[in-house]
Parts: sequence; structure tokens; C-alpha cells
Amino acid sequence: MDLGNAASLAYHVPELVLAGGSIVVLLLDVFTGMKARLGEVALLIVAFAIFTIGYGASAQQGYLFNRMVALDSFALFFKFLFGFTTLATIWMSTGSRELDGEHPGEYYSILLAGTLGMFYMASATNLLMAYLALEFVSLTSYILSGFLRHRERGAEASLKYLIYGGVASGAMLYGFSLLYALTGTLDYAELGHKLAAVAAVPGNGAILFIAVTLTLVGIGYKIAMVPFHQWSPDVYEGSPLPITAYLAVGSKAAGLALLIRFFYPALSSAVGDGTWTALHGVAWPTLMSVVAMVTMTVGNLTALRQQNVKRLLAYSSIAHAGYMLMGFVVLTDGGLRAILFYSVVYYLMNLGAFAVLLLVVNQTGREDIEAFRGLAWRGGAPVAIAMLIFLFSLAGLPPFAGFIGKAYLFAAVIEQKMWLLALVAALNSVVGLAYYVRIARAMFLDQPVAGDPEIAVDTSNGVLIGMLVAGTLVFGLWWTPVINFADRSVVFFGN
Repeated sequence: MDLGNAASLAYHVPELVLAGGSIVVLLLDVFTGMKARLGEVALLIVAFAIFTIGYGASAQQGYLFNRMVALDSFALFFKFLFGFTTLATIWMSTGSRELDGEHPGEYYSILLAGTLGMFYMASATNLLMAYLALEFVSLTSYILSGFLRHRERGAEASLKYLIYGGVASGAMLYGFSLLYALTGTLDYAELGHKLAAVAAVPGNGAILFIAVTLTLVGIGYKIAMVPFHQWSPDVYEGSPLPITAYLAVGSKAAGLALLIRFFYPALSSAVGDGTWTALHGVAWPTLMSVVAMVTMTVGNLTALRQQNVKRLLAYSSIAHAGYMLMGFVVLTDGGLRAILFYSVVYYLMNLGAFAVLLLVVNQTGREDIEAFRGLAWRGGAPVAIAMLIFLFSLAGLPPFAGFIGKAYLFAAVIEQKMWLLALVAALNSVVGLAYYVRIARAMFLDQPVAGDPEIAVDTSNGVLIGMLVAGTLVFGLWWTPVINFADRSVVFFGN
């Protein structure tokens, strides 16, 4: 199926819902007195968009809008993930005290628009579309990270994000221009066919390697991959807490989707039996293996020294980007399946940790480890237990979902006999446990002191945390539905 613009609209319902919903939220803010209910309206819009994604799942797969985007299982998987990420972010936002009265119309409208951009990042099959989608997500992220204009940290975070993003975006655009100069096409599938012949010409290999490296700058900054990670700790700390969670999960997943969609069909080819081979003359798997090891190591070692929990989770997020890159470099469907499965697991446990942090920040006004001191004895025992589950899952301990996610990643690496990568990842998992235990120790072993407030669990945040705990526990014991969904989603139309 290869449809033009008008015919594609029938298969583009989720994107239309988000685009229209973004406008509706703004209009309701301006012309009605529904400011206090706009979060609920945004929740309904995202829930309806998620519902309509299922319509695309039953449709014939193919190209839409004259080969600009694809409708395939891979794109649908990430659209579901982005939809649920935005749903949880809006839920957290409605229960966040720091966002009370902070222009809800603009806030939810921009949040919906950013999710729309993520949808296009996952489905883009054209270099121009990929660039526009990434820029659209980046621009909305700059605004959301600095949304609390009275907060100096927020303004600093937004400015740093803008500077890093602008440089990374420019580098990626230059890489795309080199690829176009070499092949004369912007289409991923045609790139894959033409680059093999281009790489065989003497002298083109070096240019092609530069183009790939520059492209990695733009995508690598989006997933907070070392050495393009410097923005994330400051941005995570300065952003409103729900936006920090949104960037840590949604933005990272969007970058991974763009990375996989571009590198697998365009810079590698399927050779059967679920294996791929990289483009001859461009050793990007070797480069990315080194980057994966460095990313997880830098993230974990730096997290050891953090006292601010938002910064700690930022460096943890960098480390988890390194873990997910393990599945990217093995060049097998099994590795991609592991990334997709881990993305779902990461969604549950990381959003859960931020939801608990939100509850603590709401009632203490602090986001350092000392804010968790004696949490189990301050009326917050259920919350402390929930946080313990999320932390141990992030560390990869059984019987939680994070353990299963890492097991699939390690299995993919070991199957390809990449022993060094497996060893470095195993050592990093031990290091990661050390800083997660610091928070656990503060909650259960440190005694509260005078002035530490009691923690009351409100219904809204309590329900969200409960659902994320349930997912983390259930998928640690019964993960078959998710891994089967991930397995069916490793399909790129037109490859």
C-alpha cells in the first residue's frame, strides 16, 4: 500500500486526534471557564487517540503521504508507548502542586503537540520528515522544560536544552545533506539500496562515515547517549517533575524509534533468520558498541555522587540508554525485540519512580534523598514499598519486570558472543544497584527527624502508582503478552 495525501488521512486518525485536540484545549482555555478541567479533557483526548491506534493495527501496512511515513507494526508499537506515556504525564500533571495555575491551556496543548511529533519520529521513512519530526518534538520540549517561568532553574534548563538541541540538530541536518549528496534520495528504502553501491566507490567510505557520525549526534542527543548527554541532568532537574518523567521516557523512546528505523532499513539489510548485516565500509555496530559501554558506565558512575533524586534518575536514564543500545548493536531481530520489551518495562518502573518522587515533592517541597528519610515510618509505608519495587526493578533484580528486560538484552548480546559488552553491562548493573539502595536505605533504615512531615497518599497519585506497581510486578512474572507484542512489532514496511 502506497497512498497519496488524501487517501492517507483515513489511516492517520490518531495524529489527527492529537492535532485537533491540541487546538481544542487552547480554545477551551480561551473561551470557556474550564481551566481547572483541562487536564481531564487532555486525558480524554489522549485516551481516544490510543483507542484509534488500534484501528491502524488492523489496516493493511504500507506507506502514507507519498512515502513520507509508514504504517507498520513498528510504528504502531511506539505510538502506543507514546500515548500511554503522555497519559501518565497528564495524570501526574493534574496532581502536581508546582503546576497549579500555570497556564493549563498552553501546557496541555504543547504536551499533546509534542506527542504528535513523537508519532512522526517513529513512523518517518524520509530524511526530511525525520528531521521535521525531531525538531518539532525538540521545540515543544524546550518550552515544557522551562514552563515554570518564575523558576530560575527552569529558565536555565530550557536555555541549555535549546543550545544543545540546536547544535545537535544542525549536525544531524548536515549529515543528512551528505547522505542526500551521495545518493540523490531522501527515502530510507532507496538509501539502503543506493548506499551499498556508493560505499564501494573509493573515497566515499570516509564521507559516508562522517555523514553517519553527524546523524548520530542529532539522534544521540535525543536519547541522552554519551557524549551527547550533558544537557539531561540540568534539564531534568530544572523542568517540572511531570515533564522530567515525560522526557525520560517518551523523548528517549522517540529517539530510539528514530535510531532503529533509520539504521536498520537504511544502513543495514536483512539476511534471513532474523539477522542483519551492516552496510559494508561503515562499521557503525562497532562504534555503537563502544558508545553503549561508555554511556552505561558514565551514567552509573556519575549517579553514585548525586544527592538530588531528579539528577540521580537523570544519570540512571543515561545508563539505561546504554543498556538499550546493547540490543541495537547485535544486528538481530532478537536484539530489537529486547529493546522494544525493555521500553515498556522502562516506562513502568521509571514513571513509577517519578510518580513517587512527585508525591514526596508535593508534601515536602524537597527532591533530595533526605526527603525520603524514614518515609516508611512517616505514614508513607505503601509509597516506600512501591518506590522499593521501582528501584529494584531499575536495578534489574528478580522477580520484577526490569530483570526480565535485562535478561532479554543480555541474551541477545551473549547469543552474538559479544562478551566484552555483556561483561561491562553486568558490572554496571552492580554499580547501579549501589545508588538505588541509597534511596531504599533512606526510606527504611534512616529514622525521621523533627520537622519531617507525614506523607499522605492522595487518591489520584495513589491510583497511578498502584497501576505502575502492578505492571512492574505482573510483567516480571508473566511477560509473554508483552514480548509477543514486541516480537510482532519488529517489522519495517518496505525493507
